[in-house]
Amino acid sequence: MNQKILDLMMGVAAGVMIAASYWSLLNPAIELVSQLQKSVVANIAIGFLSGGAFIVCSDLLLGNCGCGNCADKKWTRCVLVTTAVTMHNIPEGLAVGVAFGSAAIMGGQNAFMSAVMLAVGIGIQNFPEGTCVAMPLRREGVSRWKSFLIGQFSGVVEPAAGVIGVLFALRIRMILPFVLSFSAGAMICVVCSELIPESFRDNKNLATAGVMLGFITMMLLDVMLG
Repeated sequence: MNQKILDLMMGVAAGVMIAASYWSLLNPAIELVSQLQKSVVANIAIGFLSGGAFIVCSDLLLGNCGCGNCADKKWTRCVLVTTAVTMHNIPEGLAVGVAFGSAAIMGGQNAFMSAVMLAVGIGIQNFPEGTCVAMPLRREGVSRWKSFLIGQFSGVVEPAAGVIGVLFALRIRMILPFVLSFSAGAMICVVCSELIPESFRDNKNLATAGVMLGFITMMLLDVMLG
């Protein structure tokens, strides 16, 4: 595939991840903290910084492990992107599970329909998020089919997390703000340290257009789907 197209698509992936980190993760976390009357600093700020620190430490470990592909910077980048998006899917799955669990506990048609709409919205958002994983892999020479499969598998954690959210709805709800902000910090860290520098290196203007396109696409999906 043409290098310019790959840089454009990596820019799109970066824009999607930036938008998702706020509208899918940080904003719901802030709203939930307000409902639970908990500290914004303890849950949002510390969670966000912890997510970023996790990615930095992962990068250092992968770069220094000296085991085949792990020592290669390109492969490390792919691992970090896949890890960040997979981590992002865990709290989204928990959020859906908590919504259905709460609807079962409290009862009411409105609560159930809200949970259904949340599940549908997150499901649709997963399409561009899968691209965030597949395109950087493809750019580094991974086959189309393998890139597609890894992108799909990054979302497998979501239904598993949803089951956990249903089973432990009230307990998970208490820690969900921290988990959401942790994932947001991890995604922003990967975008800033890996995706943007790499995509901007050869085709800055195209990559910039990709970031804008990816951001606005994910923002509109999040806003329209609630």
